[in-house]
Amino acid sequence: MFHTTAASRQPDYDELDRQLAGLFEGERNFIANAAQFSAFVAQTLADLNWAGFYLAHGEELVLGPFQGKVACVRIPFGRGVCGTTAVRRETVVVADVHAFPGHIACDAASRSEIVLPVIVDGRLIGVFDIDSPEPDRFSEQDRIGLEKLLARFIASTDC
Repeated sequence: MFHTTAASRQPDYDELDRQLAGLFEGERNFIANAAQFSAFVAQTLADLNWAGFYLAHGEELVLGPFQGKVACVRIPFGRGVCGTTAVRRETVVVADVHAFPGHIACDAASRSEIVLPVIVDGRLIGVFDIDSPEPDRFSEQDRIGLEKLLARFIASTDC
């Protein structure tokens, strides 16, 4: 199905995009594809301890499909990295979560984070959150690559 030799710190995002296309082929269900996407990211990127969705509901985010330890269930817009991403509607990369004002510590082991907005036809569907126990884990290459993978998820799913 998809290639998972040791997860690479600098993955080939073009190859991961091709693998996702195959993974999503013939399936458009949001929950099924969100669960698969979370598992795929968790299995193919190195040094992660959480990867998953928070879905927009009113003025808050509600926990969706994910991989990792149990998590915070509801996050108000504007609070923490996820809530900030929901308000800004742009990817937020945090090198040191302990230095981020209002950071929500669901897992004390998390040290860095990247959160991408899930936007369909101008409407915020939610955010995709990735945490790492490594400080400064996420590079500009990761941001660009993950935005590409998320675009594949959105294009392959009935949101």
